[in-house]
Amino acid sequence: MALRINKEKIPDIVFDISRRLIKNGYQAFIVGGAIRDSLLGCQAKDWDVATDATPDSIHDLFPEMTSFNLKHGTVTLVSKGKHFEVTTFRGIGGSSLSIEEDLAHRDFTFNAMAYDITNKRIIDPFEGKQDIKKKLVRAVLNPIERFDEDPLRMMRAIRFSLELGYAIEPETLMAIKTLAQAIDKVAQERIRDELLKILMVRRPSAGFNVMRKSGLLKGILPELVEGYRKRQNNYHKYTIYRHIMETVDSIKGDPVLRLSALFHDIAKPRVRKKINGRWRFLGHATASAGLTKEIMMRLKFSNDRITRVTHLIAHHMFDFKQELSDKAVRRFIKGIGADNVDDLIALRKADDLAHGWGRDFQKDIEKFENRIDSQIKKSHPFTISDLAVNGHDVMKIVGLQPGPRVGQILNQLLEAVIEKPEYNQKDRLIKILKDTTGQ
Repeated sequence: MALRINKEKIPDIVFDISRRLIKNGYQAFIVGGAIRDSLLGCQAKDWDVATDATPDSIHDLFPEMTSFNLKHGTVTLVSKGKHFEVTTFRGIGGSSLSIEEDLAHRDFTFNAMAYDITNKRIIDPFEGKQDIKKKLVRAVLNPIERFDEDPLRMMRAIRFSLELGYAIEPETLMAIKTLAQAIDKVAQERIRDELLKILMVRRPSAGFNVMRKSGLLKGILPELVEGYRKRQNNYHKYTIYRHIMETVDSIKGDPVLRLSALFHDIAKPRVRKKINGRWRFLGHATASAGLTKEIMMRLKFSNDRITRVTHLIAHHMFDFKQELSDKAVRRFIKGIGADNVDDLIALRKADDLAHGWGRDFQKDIEKFENRIDSQIKKSHPFTISDLAVNGHDVMKIVGLQPGPRVGQILNQLLEAVIEKPEYNQKDRLIKILKDTTGQ
C-alpha cells in the first residue's frame, strides 16, 4: 500500500501560513492528524502547523488575520471562518528547536508525522506509515510517558482504534491498564468530548468494553460499572451492563439518542431488589433520570442536552397497549411533547431489542407509533401555543394582570381540548373560560 500526501487537498491558506513563517526565518511543517488523514485518502478536518516561532512572533507575522490563544503555545488563526492552529515546537520544558523533538512528544505514531513543504517529503521518525499499514495504534516511544503527559490520550487510543478499525499495540494497551487511574487528572469537559466521540462510532460497546477491562471506565463512569455482571429478570437475556451496551449499539448515531441509551437504565443496580424470588427494578426510569442528571452535570454537559436526555429516560417505560383510547394517546403526546415522540420511540425500540430474546415488540410499538402519527397529523392541540386563545385573551376576559394565574387557566383550557379536540375554537374556549371563572 503506497501512502502519499495529496498536495491538492491541502488548503492554500495552510501553504500560505507555512511559507510566510519560512520566509521570515522560521521552520514550519504541516503536522498531526491532517497528515494521517491525507495518507489514508480522507479529507482532513483540521490543519495544524508546527514551527519554532514563538506565539508572540506568530501574532506579529499575521496581523491581518484574527487570532487567539486557547492552548499554551498554540495560536489559532482564523481565515474565512475556519481555524488553523500554529503551535510552537513542543518538547522538554515546553519547547524545542527541532521538528523531530516535537514529534517525539505527540501521542501516536500515525499522528507523529510532518510534511516538509520545502523539500516535499514526509518526516516520519517513528514509523507512523508502517503502523498505518499494520493498522496499529501505537504510542510514540514510551507509552507510559506519553499517557503521563496527557492521560486523555488513553481514551483517544481507544477511540482511534474504533474509528480506524485498528488494534491497540500490546505495550500501549498495557500502559493504559497501568495508568488508568490517572484519568482522574483530566478536566471533565475533555472527558465529556472524548466520551461523545466514542459514543458516535458504529459500535460503541467495543470501546466501552476496552475501557472497562483496562480500568478506565471506573474512573469515567463508575455508575455504569455497577451494572457489570448484575443479572436481571426473565424478560432480559443479559446483565444490566450488557443490556445497556446492546441498547447503545442498536440505536441511531445521534448524540442525544446515544446518551439516552447509555444512561437509560443506569440506576438499575441501585433500585434492584429481589421480590418473591424475582429481581425487580421498581421506579428505575425515574431513578435513572435523576442519576443521569448528576452524571451529566459532573461532565459539564449543557443544560439543554441534560434536559433532553433526562426527559427521554424518565419516560422510556411508557405504556403502548393497543387498548389505549385516542384520548390517552393525546395525553401521552402532551406529556412528552410532540417534538420528543420520534426520539422516545427510537429509544424504546432499541431498549426492547436489547432484551435479547428476539420477541417481537417492534410490531406493537410501530402500531402505537402509527396511532401517535395519526393524532399529530390531525393537528390536535398539544401545547398552550396550539390553543385558539392566548394569554392576552385570558387577561382581557377575566381581568387579570400578567402572572402565573394566566398560565394555570391556559393549562386548564388545554386539558379540556385534550379531552375533546373539537373544543379548540375561539368562541367555545371563551365560553368555557367565562363559565369556569364566573364572568
